[in-house]
Amino acid sequence: MTPNSDFADLPGGDEDQARDAVKEVMNWYNTQILAQRRSPVPDEERLAHLTGARKEATTALQALDGAGPEETARIAALYAARLKALREKGSDTAS
Repeated sequence: MTPNSDFADLPGGDEDQARDAVKEVMNWYNTQILAQRRSPVPDEERLAHLTGARKEATTALQALDGAGPEETARIAALYAARLKALREKGSDTAS
């Protein structure tokens, strides 16, 4: 799910959209981390990258608790774009 302007006028809409975007990115990283861990020969460098990126997303999710409208919108846009890029990358390569 990506941020949707249809919900922009609802109370908490921006924050909910931001949380949804960050959680979707976290889920993508979780899936990739699990796949690496289950691999017969895990790519330790990729696993470290994925784990670090998931940690960044966790930090962003926590930052939403005290974020103002501008920071919330920034996080929502950043993670919506990141999710789009991850999904496009995933369709181009077998991860």
